[in-house]
Amino acid sequence: MKAIQVSKAGGPFELVDREIPKPKAGEVLIKVQACGICHSDMFVKEGGFPGLEYPRIPGHEVIGTVESVGEGVNLWKKGQRVGVGWHGGHCHECEPCRSGDFINCQNGKVTGISFDGGYAEYMTAPQEAVASVPDELDAMEAAPLLCAGITTFNALRNSGAKGGDVVAVQGIGGLGHLAIQFAHKMGFKTVAISGSDSKKDLAKDLGAAVYINAGKENPAEVLQKLGGAAVILATAPNGKSISPLVDGLGINGKIVVVGAGMEPMEISPLQLIMGRKSVGGWPSGHAKDSEDTLNFSALTGAKAMIETYPLEKAEEAYKKMLENKARFRVVLKIS
Repeated sequence: MKAIQVSKAGGPFELVDREIPKPKAGEVLIKVQACGICHSDMFVKEGGFPGLEYPRIPGHEVIGTVESVGEGVNLWKKGQRVGVGWHGGHCHECEPCRSGDFINCQNGKVTGISFDGGYAEYMTAPQEAVASVPDELDAMEAAPLLCAGITTFNALRNSGAKGGDVVAVQGIGGLGHLAIQFAHKMGFKTVAISGSDSKKDLAKDLGAAVYINAGKENPAEVLQKLGGAAVILATAPNGKSISPLVDGLGINGKIVVVGAGMEPMEISPLQLIMGRKSVGGWPSGHAKDSEDTLNFSALTGAKAMIETYPLEKAEEAYKKMLENKARFRVVLKIS
C-alpha cells in the first residue's frame, strides 16, 4: 500500500510503500477513502507527544470501509462504512473506563499517534475506536466530523444550554464554522464572534442570528444586551480574546474551551463569583460520540467546508492547514 510516514521528529512527510497491515485480535482493517489533516498532526510531524514512536503514519480523521477483522470482532463486517477519530481505544479497566468515561481513559490510545493512522490506503484500529458512518454522508466531507465535528458537537450538547438560549461561538475557523452550524441546528440563538467583518456573510449563511465584530464592538456588551450568553464556545486558541468574554455570560453561564492553545487566560475570581459563571474545557469524545455527530450531521445537513488533496500532496496540504490558509478543513483523498 501507499502511505505517508514521518521517520523522525521534525522530519518530512515521506511517500512510502508499506505492507498492508493484518488485523490482530480485537482489531479492524480499514480500506481508507479519506483522511482529514488536523492541527494536532503536528504531534507526529514535530514530535513532543509522550511515548510517540517513529516511523509513524499520522491521521485521525479517517473514513473508509471494513476490509477484514481480527479474532473476536463481531460488530464489524466486511464492506461496512466506518470512521476512526482521535480516540483510538481504551483499556476498559481504569477508574474513568469503569465509569464509562472512555475519552479520559488513563491508558487511552490516540489514532495516528499510538498506532499508524489514516495517511495511508489501509490502517488497523481497535474495534472500540471504530464508528459507523451513515450512507448519506460524503466521505471527504465526513472526515473532519471525526475531530472538529465531534469536538464542537459534543461540547455543545453537553453544555447544559437549552433550545432558545443565547450560545456564542468565538472564532470562525476549522472548529468554529462547524460549531455555528451545530448550535443553530440544535435550536440555540447563535451568535458568531470574529475579529473583523470578513466572515460576517459566511457566519449568517451557516446559521448565526447575530454577528459580532470584536474589532469594532465589545462582545461582552453586545451579549449582555441579548440577555447574556448561556454558553460561549471558545474555538480559537487565543487567551487574550477569550478572557474578556466572561463578562458576556448570563447567570450560570459558562465558557467552554475547545480550541487547544498554550496561552493563559486572565480571569478574576470576582468575575466568576458574580452570576455564578464558570470556565471549563471539553475534549473530543469516543466512537459512540462520533456516531452521534455523524448521524446528527446526516439528519440536519451540517457539513464541513473542505479543500481536498491527493495523498501524494500531503506535505503541501499540511502546510496550508498550518498557515491557516485553508477554508476550512483539509482532507486527503486516498481512494
